[in-house]
Amino acid sequence: MTWRTTWTGERQDLEAIDQILTELAEPPVDATSLIRDDDASAEPEDAPWLLHAYTEDKISQHILDMLPDGTAAPEQEELEDRDWVAHALTGLGIVRPGPFVLFGRHDAEEAEVLDGIKLQIEANQAFGTGHHPTTFGCLEALGNLSGTPTNILDIGTGSGVLAIAARKLYASTPIIATDIDQTSVDIAIENAGINGTNDLKFDTAAGTDCALTQSAAPFDLVFANILAGPLKELAPDIAAIAAPGATIILAGLLDEQRDGVIATYQDHGITVTAIGGEERWPILTLTKKTAS
Repeated sequence: MTWRTTWTGERQDLEAIDQILTELAEPPVDATSLIRDDDASAEPEDAPWLLHAYTEDKISQHILDMLPDGTAAPEQEELEDRDWVAHALTGLGIVRPGPFVLFGRHDAEEAEVLDGIKLQIEANQAFGTGHHPTTFGCLEALGNLSGTPTNILDIGTGSGVLAIAARKLYASTPIIATDIDQTSVDIAIENAGINGTNDLKFDTAAGTDCALTQSAAPFDLVFANILAGPLKELAPDIAAIAAPGATIILAGLLDEQRDGVIATYQDHGITVTAIGGEERWPILTLTKKTAS
């Protein structure tokens, strides 16, 4: 069964709750949906906003305690047996980060006529449909890179979107993508098949801790779109598997966490060369120092 937890209120307040549930909570909720209340008696432009969060079990009190002070108690209901996570993520629409056109199956016909590199990423439990600012920003950063990397690693691949996008740009470069969650790896493999990128190599791993990654190192392009805490913990490991001069793209951190992440990587010989993305969700492009 699936539980749906619902908050009602102003959009900006619900967006703050959404960020906590999907990015800071551990574990994050499976999916969220922020919509207008169609059943409200008010005119559409005045109708209240609803934030639905979908989870296998009731949201814990620990996570509820993380929400902003004054947040009203939500409604929680147990739903009938249905893939509510996929339902919540459908209809997200086409997004166009950098040179890419991301779409779901339901938008395939509309996407077909658009210029750009097509990526069909199906809504599912794995993070990374391209709509969140972190995924969008990573794809923009990827599109802005010059030259052709010779070995690529995607840590925390989620839906596999970054690895798939990299394959579309670099036809023959070896690419490894890993995630700590087996469900995400399975979904990433499925998305790779949909996009004709079956030669990507996937594995279930925490960070760089897997034989596939270690045997293929060093990498000259590394993605890690996770959270600030794990990013800082992984700094020495990423430094160890990154080639001198490697490009490293980090995301999943909030703006107030940016300087701490940058400082941690500087301690391991990796310096920031560009900061992109949205103000709230910065995307860091860094370079590992070459040997002196």
